[in-house]
Parts: sequence; C-alpha cells; structure tokens
Amino acid sequence: MAKDLASLVDSLISEASNEESTGRLRLPTERALGASLDLSRGMLREQLATLELLGFLDRTQGRGTYLEAPDSGFIQLYFRLALRLGHIGAEQFTQAREMLEMAVVEQAAMLATKADVATLRSHVDRMVESTSRGDVDKAIAADYDFHRSLFELVNNPIFNFLHDGLRDVLRDVVGDRRRQALAVVESTKDFITDRVHYEITDALATNDPEAARHAMHRHFDVWRTMTDKP
Repeated sequence: MAKDLASLVDSLISEASNEESTGRLRLPTERALGASLDLSRGMLREQLATLELLGFLDRTQGRGTYLEAPDSGFIQLYFRLALRLGHIGAEQFTQAREMLEMAVVEQAAMLATKADVATLRSHVDRMVESTSRGDVDKAIAADYDFHRSLFELVNNPIFNFLHDGLRDVLRDVVGDRRRQALAVVESTKDFITDRVHYEITDALATNDPEAARHAMHRHFDVWRTMTDKP
C-alpha cells in the first residue's frame, strides 16, 4: 500500500545512515527499503521517483541514493503553473511579495552595514542608468538584484526559499508593471519608480526599521500610482 509522501520521507529518514565521508544521508537498497517499509518494489520505485522529481532524492548509478533538501525549482514550477492555469492571479503574487518584503526590509534595517548599503545603492545606480538608456531588461535585472540583496542580508532560509520560489513569476509581473509605468512618463531621466529605491537605502543606512518599512511602502505605492493599480 502506498504511503503519503510526508510519511514516506519520515520513514526514509529513519532508515537512512549518515555517510561519514560526505555527511549525507544515504538510503539502503530498494530491496531492503521495500522489506522494511512493507512496500512492493514497484510501488517503492514509483514513490522514490516522485521524490526525486521534487528534489528530495539524489540517485546516482554506482554511488547510491541520498536524501536531499530540495531547491526552489519545484515551487517555481508550481507557481508558474498556478498562474498559467488561473488558480493564482498576478495581483495575488504582487500582494504576497509586498507583504513579504515589508517584513524583510524591517529586519534588514537592523542588520545593514555600510557595505550592505553600498551594494544596494550600486543596484539602484544600475537601475537608473539602464532605464535612462532604455534598456528595460537590464533595469529589471538590477531591480531584482536590489530586492534579492535585501533577502540575502536578512539570510533567513525560509524567506530566501519563498523569494526564490516566486522569482520567475515575479520577474514577469514586475517586468510588465515596469513597461506600463514607462509608457506613461515623458522622460526616463528621473524615473521615480527607480529613484524611490534610494529612499529605502537611506533608511537602511540609518538602521531605522520604521523608516525602512515606510520607504518600502512608498515604493509599492509609487508603483500602484504609476500603473493605475488600486
């Protein structure tokens, strides 16, 4: 009888042995696992294949099978499919991003060093320069680097995982909103949606969480105003 995947992972962890040379959790052979877990070999292979697809297993011929913590690839796929199938809308992604970043920027303000602030300013400089040259793709990349740097500064693996999971969809959403905003301005030399990022870096430079939250809130308000989003 098949196990649900969460129960199966728990069982696999209890059956795994710590490999001294690598520190990785190595699983017994399929035959041994099937006997221990009371699963047919076919059922076990099917469930192990699913776990491998999700990134929880690393199977290499001649080396063995290891338990792994998955990267964000499978959650990226989930969000992209959910968006394409209409189960989650662009506005919901935007709302989730805003809520997450409001929390992250407060924590970043308490941790930011002069070097961190300098790195963030360099991303804004690239953003402004790219927009002024009409290079939307590079401006989007710099925008992403700025916000990713905030998450790296806080260095919470859960926040990082969520941010990476949302990455591809958010790049598309942010790219669309940037193009909408550019369509309504007369000149990109003083594009406020770029320059408002300087207000965030200024708040981080003072290590003031409340000011950082206010600056991030203004950042999102500017985007909504520019793109006529309520």
